[in-house]
Amino acid sequence: MRLAKAGICFTFPAHKVKIRNSLRLRLYAVLPFHSCAMDRRVYLKKGLLMLLATALLIIGLLLVVYSADRLVFAASILCRLTGVPPVVIGMTVVSVGTSLPEIIVSVTASLHGQLDLAVGTAIGSNIVNILLILGLAALLHPFRVHSDVLRRELPLMLIVSLLAGCVFYDGVLSYGDGIFLLALAVIWLLYSVKIARLAEKQGQDSLTREQVAELPREGTLPVALLWLGVALIIMPMATRMVVDNATVLANYFAMSELTIGLTVIAIGTSLPELATAIAGARKGEDDIAIGNIIGSNIFNIAIVMGLPALITPGPFNPLAFSRDYGVMLLVSVIFALLCWRRQRQIGKGAGALLTGGFIVWMAMLYWLSPLLSG
Repeated sequence: MRLAKAGICFTFPAHKVKIRNSLRLRLYAVLPFHSCAMDRRVYLKKGLLMLLATALLIIGLLLVVYSADRLVFAASILCRLTGVPPVVIGMTVVSVGTSLPEIIVSVTASLHGQLDLAVGTAIGSNIVNILLILGLAALLHPFRVHSDVLRRELPLMLIVSLLAGCVFYDGVLSYGDGIFLLALAVIWLLYSVKIARLAEKQGQDSLTREQVAELPREGTLPVALLWLGVALIIMPMATRMVVDNATVLANYFAMSELTIGLTVIAIGTSLPELATAIAGARKGEDDIAIGNIIGSNIFNIAIVMGLPALITPGPFNPLAFSRDYGVMLLVSVIFALLCWRRQRQIGKGAGALLTGGFIVWMAMLYWLSPLLSG
């Protein structure tokens, strides 16, 4: 169909307008049909960028976990070569190493002024450790709590979790909060070493024995320095990848940095605990799997929150206290009750309950968070 008037012809089938004048110039005007095609290309481009950001985030998390593992490996060899007792290495270097990915990410986030991401990582990792990590491991193999050390450390984990409420309730992290939390970390380390040495004198508690058995028995100074250098090179680049791409995803999906820290970052940085729990389940090393979760949860509060408070003190998302802290405290109490039962066993039924709780928590974050945030 064509309409001609005053030298202008309209050609509708091609969805374009052709304008002729004496200079025989042609101008093609874009109609809405072509605009839709352009929109599709824009959406496709954004989708590809999000896939790239997701891939880089996953790669970054894997590199953070790998570099943290190599750093702990190198530090263990150096401590052994300098004559540090194995029990001390196990209760300090290895214990801190399980929370090293969270520490690195939270420090990097705080250096970039992203305090919500650091807070979300700390709280989310504690929840993930109990609900997801312990839940999945218990589904594979029931855990039996043998260690007296665990029963002595569990109350301290609950005390630290309760004291964290004093830090979170006002929605602000201050220098004083940071000093207080780091002091808790020092007290925890000294306490752990003391009770581990006492257990060793009394015939080596099962937790202490399992931790010492996991330490590297071989390794020279050049090997330790090599892995130390590799870890220190990879770690800053990997953490920057994690923080930058987590921010991109948060902006694209209209999610808060707190939610990203609670979910994606928390799950990714908890991979060492997952590997330890599954390996412990297969080898029958129940105490070291549960002990790592206890130690990691204490360090996540004391160090992962303490360092950002010193680096970038300031306000954070109030939902971290009103919503997420309560969940963390609840699952910590449930975890302690499971360990203190007469059976002293975390079976498959408890594992299914914990894993189901993780799914419910994820659903709450994604579906109810917009309502809670108003």
